[in-house]
Amino acid sequence: MEVTKKKDFVELKFTGYSNGSIFDSNIDEDLKKIEPNAKPKETIVIVGESMLVPGFDKELEGKEIGRDYEIKVPAKEGFGERRRELIKTIPLKIFTEKKINPYPGMVLAMDENLARVITISGARVMTDFNNPLAGKDIVYKFKIIRKVTDDKEKAKTVFIQIFKFVPDFELNENEIIVKGPKVLERFVDVLKEKFKELVGKELKFSLVEEKLEEKEEKPNSDKK
Repeated sequence: MEVTKKKDFVELKFTGYSNGSIFDSNIDEDLKKIEPNAKPKETIVIVGESMLVPGFDKELEGKEIGRDYEIKVPAKEGFGERRRELIKTIPLKIFTEKKINPYPGMVLAMDENLARVITISGARVMTDFNNPLAGKDIVYKFKIIRKVTDDKEKAKTVFIQIFKFVPDFELNENEIIVKGPKVLERFVDVLKEKFKELVGKELKFSLVEEKLEEKEEKPNSDKK
């Protein structure tokens, strides 16, 4: 019987529920219930590396590959408790200056966070910056379908988690070599130890100079 342990890279199939309704999934038939046109994405996480909400993350350890599980995650280990200080009153003119006509229930991005309009009173808009799932117990149904053993897949997973994108890189027996502009070198230096810990390879940097396109001067055909 193969079971998971901390630092394992695993691929998950999961569906999250709040009050019996689906709020997230990477299973096609479940995802279509909340977003008909969405396409499920492969989800690879590292056990114990906080890539999921805390209560879900800790439940991944010691689980059998291929077995179905259902867990309940309390609010404090999910999306957190609701915080009163995240309910803010914003002048209506902040919205109107951006040509936004707010209404109760409206959800929009503000200060790099999602905010929901609660009420509008005169020139004031009461807005809630809490996560919509804050303060709620949630349920996850999930299956770990495989352990990831390929080093290239592992490297991509760590890049996405830390860089939020996958840079150009090559991989050999002992090294992962990131190729790119000088600006990437600093990130590579900072993350060397983390890659060694998780992937077991040295992270190195190889400078790739950006090439400027040379413009050819065309002869002026008007000259005689």
